[in-house]
Amino acid sequence: MSRAGEVYAAIRKIILLEYRVENLTAQVKAFADSYAELDRRLIRLQANFELIEHIGGAARRALPEPKQE
Repeated sequence: MSRAGEVYAAIRKIILLEYRVENLTAQVKAFADSYAELDRRLIRLQANFELIEHIGGAARRALPEPKQE
C-alpha cells in the first residue's frame, strides 16, 4: 500500500473511532440519566416504607402463638 493509502486509512480509522466515542458518550449519558431517575424513585419507595413502618410500628404486635391441638 502506498503512503497516501496508509495515511488515508489512518485518518479514516481516527474518524470512525471519534464517531464511536461520541456514540458511547451519548449512551453513557442516557444510562446515567436513567440511573438518576431510578435512584430518585428508590429513595421515594424507601421513604414510603419507612413511613409505613413508623406509623404501623405502634400498632404492630407479635404473631399469635400456634394453636396446640
